Amino acid sequence: GYVRIESGRSTIHTGGALAIESGEGTASSSGSIKVRTSNAGSSGVSGMLVFSSGTSNGGNSGLVMIGSGASTGGRGGSVQVTVGSGTSGSGGYIRIESGYTTDAGGGAGGGIIAEAGMSAAATGGSITVESGEGTATSSGSIKVRTSNSGTSGVSGMLVFSSGTTSLG
Repeated sequence: GYVRIESGRSTIHTGGALAIESGEGTASSSGSIKVRTSNAGSSGVSGMLVFSSGTSNGGNSGLVMIGSGASTGGRGGSVQVTVGSGTSGSGGYIRIESGYTTDAGGGAGGGIIAEAGMSAAATGGSITVESGEGTATSSGSIKVRTSNSGTSGVSGMLVFSSGTTSLG
């Protein structure tokens, strides 16, 4: 079977919005929303999930946001992106890649920012980059490098620096 849910189209104004929202729990938790493909049979793969904004011909394409909500009486929720385990071949990978541009006016490619959380009363959050353990052989590598430059530039700079301090 096939199910398609689509909001309205407009040739002049913004197209219709689509909202899927779980129920509010005024005294307890709100409801969950689960989006998943079913398990595969013995000779196939489970279905693909695609979360993507559409293309644009005259402006920016849409923003994709994945995040948890804020909390006033506890911790903000965690966001976890994981690859499932396997029993054959290499493990799956996670790739984070920012956008490229063909702007002849000199627009820069998109950046990637990994930033830990701030704390108003204690130590700020940490960032850990760790390669995979090889329980029977070598552990994995970590590479930090800039890409090669073009014909009229230099390769990018590497900066390893700690922040400033007003005490100590």
